[in-house]
Amino acid sequence: MLIHDWTRVTAGTWHDLHVAWITELRNVLNAGLLPEDYYAQAEQIVGPMGPDVLALQELDIPSNGTPDSSAMAGGVAVAIAPPRAKLTAETEMDDYTLKRRTLVIRHTSGDRIVALLELVSPGNKHSYREIESFVNKAVEALYRGYHLLIVDLVPPGPRDPNGIHGAIWSEISDEAFELPSEEPLTLVSYSAGQRKKAYIEPTAVGRELIDMPLFLTPGIYINVPLEATYLAAYRGVPRKWRKVLEASE
Repeated sequence: MLIHDWTRVTAGTWHDLHVAWITELRNVLNAGLLPEDYYAQAEQIVGPMGPDVLALQELDIPSNGTPDSSAMAGGVAVAIAPPRAKLTAETEMDDYTLKRRTLVIRHTSGDRIVALLELVSPGNKHSYREIESFVNKAVEALYRGYHLLIVDLVPPGPRDPNGIHGAIWSEISDEAFELPSEEPLTLVSYSAGQRKKAYIEPTAVGRELIDMPLFLTPGIYINVPLEATYLAAYRGVPRKWRKVLEASE
């Protein structure tokens, strides 16, 4: 299914799709896509990156295992099959700058968070304060070693002229990112190893969603079926709004 123009409908309609999509993603991840030592759970993070954020936790690793070997059982090695993305970027993070941030991300069960998956909402771009808060949380997550997959289907505006990724990248790198004008939407996956690496897929309304990598360790990832889960979530959108979204197709 092609990406729709969600600016045509109400914020509530997007939120409805957002919640359904997060659920579909959780279901497919927990149904066998994730290695057995990992699980995905929604509504664990409070703030601008939640409650509709999907958090991946790692179960206790057996004494004879390691995180990398555990992930390898169901993941893909970057060295063998690099993630599919049009652009890549790599940077180190400034420890001094990041340590000034005070946000602490916790999980109520005590299980270790390894990754976050976020669908950007219009509300995340509603004001400079909202964008700054979202970006700060994303940067803090990367600093803490949480891998990120961010799906930004909200067109950039004056507060984020190069999309959410552009705003995040400007905080952690001196290398500027410029979003192609003909591809104003962004799918981006971050590997949060010692050196932070971004796999960026600029896209646009009318394009198909591609599967994007979600890292479990800096060298191991799984491909998340964005297209299939988007389609499954979209089936439940009310007919009234589907007619609006599909009017020009």
